[in-house]
Amino acid sequence: MSWNRFTQHYLHLEALGFALDISRIDFPDDYLASMEPQMQSAFAAMAELEGGAIANPDENRAVGHYWLRDAALAPSSEMQTAISDCLAAIASLTARVHSGELQGATGTFEHCLVVGIGGSALGPQFVADALGCPKRDKLKLHFFDNTDPDGIDRTLAALEGQLGKTLTLVISKSGGTAETRNGMLEAQAAYRAAGLDFSQHAIAITGADSKLDALAKSEGWITRLPMWDWVGGRTSELAAVGLLPAALQGIEIDRMLAGAASMDVATRSTETTRNPAALLALMWYYATDGIGAKDMVVLPYKDRLMLFSKYLQQLVMESLGKAEDLDGKPVQQGIAVYGNKGSTDQHAYVQQLREGVHNFFVTFIEVLKDRSGASLEVEPHITTGDYLQGFYLGTRDALYEKGRESITLTLDEVSPESVGQLIALFERAVGFYASLVNINAYHQPGVEAGKKAAAAVLELEVAALQMLRAEPGKAYTAPQLAEALGRQNDTESLFKILNRLAANSRNITAKPATDIAATTFQAD
Repeated sequence: MSWNRFTQHYLHLEALGFALDISRIDFPDDYLASMEPQMQSAFAAMAELEGGAIANPDENRAVGHYWLRDAALAPSSEMQTAISDCLAAIASLTARVHSGELQGATGTFEHCLVVGIGGSALGPQFVADALGCPKRDKLKLHFFDNTDPDGIDRTLAALEGQLGKTLTLVISKSGGTAETRNGMLEAQAAYRAAGLDFSQHAIAITGADSKLDALAKSEGWITRLPMWDWVGGRTSELAAVGLLPAALQGIEIDRMLAGAASMDVATRSTETTRNPAALLALMWYYATDGIGAKDMVVLPYKDRLMLFSKYLQQLVMESLGKAEDLDGKPVQQGIAVYGNKGSTDQHAYVQQLREGVHNFFVTFIEVLKDRSGASLEVEPHITTGDYLQGFYLGTRDALYEKGRESITLTLDEVSPESVGQLIALFERAVGFYASLVNINAYHQPGVEAGKKAAAAVLELEVAALQMLRAEPGKAYTAPQLAEALGRQNDTESLFKILNRLAANSRNITAKPATDIAATTFQAD
């Protein structure tokens, strides 16, 4: 690595407190120039998107998450007003909660339970962990982010005796997302068991006229905030989905929005070498051969950014993981994302990154400010923060010595502004990359396919239970029951369903056999 290459490919945006180093991606000297026509097309496509063009033709909707931090950009006065009104509602609601004007059944709200999944949980979790502080948080956040009964019980155990001081946010655009609906029903049951009125502790964040919207209205919940069809779940952190939990926690959401807006300005530049999102997209394209040939390992050297890789998994993989391009051609695009934090991962998987299969590139994130206040010297002239930087620089060098390429993002500090910047940066990088590989980044047909397959499994379970309970005491093997149901192709699924029902005391008894095909099941 030469100093000249570093200085040539180091982009410092001083006003943002942000820098990007792409020098350790080994693209040739003519690469950026050769990609300029494609990049200019991507800039044009992005400008159309921000102007309100239909970006999701199969759903006939625009994609407007960029308008969330600058409502004046929205293409209609109605949208502009909707964004402004939502921000005002969040501010008013937050003030009422923090002042104690709006209280729970047993006193001032001290906890907030967020019921959501995917984009309705990953973003709020990342921001809460990145910017929260137990000593100054106004409300402590808890999450139902799955339909795992044990996970729900663990969260409820942490809230034992506190539900009367817990505000619950139920977040679902359609109101029909199974995991969120289940979490809501579990929450309602917990409040009811505690002798509390759930509706007086509940807020819905949902689409207009959705099932959840109708339920919240009919039951008299505290209020309802919007989810618009032009904001996708994975890009909704700077909508009510993410802003309300953050504001209730005590995070300065105006600063997050300002940070995102400042990064939006920087990434609207059509001068490729001055546009960090464009450079990121081009590095992804080069590192993965434009076909997802390598994974992206995200290594932030800051504990507060530990959940960023989980947030990026959905943003990147749901956006880019597509079977067909915009012309209907099979492409199977995507970039796999994983990571945790440094230097923790140096004791986990960096051994393989350096010595093992070379199927990745790394995105390092360094943060210049160690902490508020002075640091202890653990050795003469050396602090714990010095060690952290040493491990980052050393790991980067050790990987590069073995031909492992990397990108580095540098932040002055972790703040509401810089978190907003990271969200905006990667949202636009994903959009640019999608243009480079000619795919639609704004729909997710695979997710819908998974939901339909899950529904079919539940239908099979109901049919099996009905047959077994109609003949209590009669034993069936899985193949016998599948044949009786006319579902021979689902025998394996049926076997697994019945095993779990038996394990959970659902009035189904299993009698194991050495040959699993001979294992029998019967209703008690």
